[in-house]
Amino acid sequence: HVQLVESGGGSVRPGGSLTLSCAVSGNGDGSGYRCTGWFRQAPGQEREGVAAIYSGDSSAIYDDNAKGRFTISSDNAKRSVYLQMNDLRPEDTAMYYCAADPGVCDYSLARPPTKYAFGYWGQGTQVTVS
Repeated sequence: HVQLVESGGGSVRPGGSLTLSCAVSGNGDGSGYRCTGWFRQAPGQEREGVAAIYSGDSSAIYDDNAKGRFTISSDNAKRSVYLQMNDLRPEDTAMYYCAADPGVCDYSLARPPTKYAFGYWGQGTQVTVS
């Protein structure tokens, strides 16, 4: 059974920065080389992909809103994935979720894989920018 635990959310002023962490624990097909994504969901809105990374080669992809401001990274030794968020804006306010699935990430659409591509999810961490 694979578990994902997010941390690092909080409240910041516009222009501020936060780093979210996603720790993978347990064993199973989602705990080895995997695609890990960060998603966010604001109240009343769909869950949208922010960024994704493949732990095998650290290749990554970003949503247009995240390009240039957010950086996703992976530390395989710590079984963790991070999302460094800079220049935060009020519209970045949302619950942020980490998700994982075994195998490579599908980058064929030139954007992060959709939520349907991930079988393992964390509980989320709140980010508020105001």
